[in-house]
Amino acid sequence: MRKRAIAAAAVAAAVSLVVAGCSSSGSGSSASGSTITYWASNQGTSLDNDKQVLTPVLDEFTKESGVKVKLEVIGWNDLQTRIQTAVTSGQGPDVLNIGNTWAASLQATGAFLPYDDANMKAIGGSDKFVPTALKTGGQEGKPVTSVPLYGLAYGLYYNKKMFSDAGVQPPTNWEELVAAAKKLTNGTTYGFSLAAGSYTENVHFAFINASQNGGEWFDSKGNPTFTSQANVDGIKRYLDLMQSDKVVNPSNAQYDNGVQAVNDFATGKVGMILSQNNADASIVSNGMKSDQYGVVPFPAPAGAKQIATFPAGINLSIFKNTKNKDAALKFVKYMTSESTQSKLAKPYATLPVLDGVKPTFTDNAEEAATFQKIYNDMSKPLPLVPAEDQFENTVGKAMNDMFAKIATGSTVSASDIKSAMQNAQDQVKQSMGG
Repeated sequence: MRKRAIAAAAVAAAVSLVVAGCSSSGSGSSASGSTITYWASNQGTSLDNDKQVLTPVLDEFTKESGVKVKLEVIGWNDLQTRIQTAVTSGQGPDVLNIGNTWAASLQATGAFLPYDDANMKAIGGSDKFVPTALKTGGQEGKPVTSVPLYGLAYGLYYNKKMFSDAGVQPPTNWEELVAAAKKLTNGTTYGFSLAAGSYTENVHFAFINASQNGGEWFDSKGNPTFTSQANVDGIKRYLDLMQSDKVVNPSNAQYDNGVQAVNDFATGKVGMILSQNNADASIVSNGMKSDQYGVVPFPAPAGAKQIATFPAGINLSIFKNTKNKDAALKFVKYMTSESTQSKLAKPYATLPVLDGVKPTFTDNAEEAATFQKIYNDMSKPLPLVPAEDQFENTVGKAMNDMFAKIATGSTVSASDIKSAMQNAQDQVKQSMGG
């Protein structure tokens, strides 16, 4: 999923405006005959492609419920700004998609409808969701203000032929991963390709590697704890793929999105990539057949915690000041039903967010089972705090800078990492008013 952080200052400023300027409307006694506005995020190949995918699904909802849906698909580069404006002005849609890492920050604005017991029951109950997916819906200890819609998870993609030619097996721990990557690095190919210039990808793997060490980025009171040894060690392990292991091309420091790494993999320039399960279409479109690659969980060091991803994806929220609460809840129930999920899984290459439902995003049963296991059993949510957006922004950009230094021949030590994390932590504390 492509993510954009929502500025903490803008969100904080919006809180008072929402409280002062927006009043929650009544739910209305009947949903049928009403019209709701839905902001969908760009999940397909284009905005028009999303309209083609979603229109028949929304038409079916209208046929079943009598509720019309006014659809607007918004690109990821614009969605954060549109949400900020809607929160501040109170003039937003009834229902909207959000990146699930935004949930706690948006919840803090007070602009979104909490899925309390009654509202959760209206959409089918909390038990229907994968537990780790539902945890992404907002801050711990409070009713969530978003629920899972589309699931995504990271996996380690590997080139079967390159592995066979090098005499290596798919890695089950970090040590095996590095050893395999070194055998695959031979002057013309590299073991790995990383989106080392993408702050979102970098912060994701800072989080995952640190989590394998038992690291936490915030304490129980929501204060940042970026400089812990577990976090520093996790970051260094990831940076060392380029720095000391030398299994990543230094030019990857300029890769500012995951597509570039996927292209390297699909064209045989590298043996492995870390990507989410929606990479399949791009891999195949670049000429690599689906039976030429395999997927295993992103491995942890021997004896570490088996955390391979965070439960990535898209959530659904309802604006609290909607005049169509009943219709909006019916719509959320419909979009998170097993029937609708199955219709959208393949075109959007997403994992089920519903507990016990089999994935259908690929015809490769082994790959589907691997990704579902990663998502259900080997995931840990990103920090469920209002400052999560600032965590992504500061730590991710610090990672960009460190990869850039490595790419130009400089060495980044553990003390350098700790210093960079201290600087990031100070920035987050300042944004929190600390």
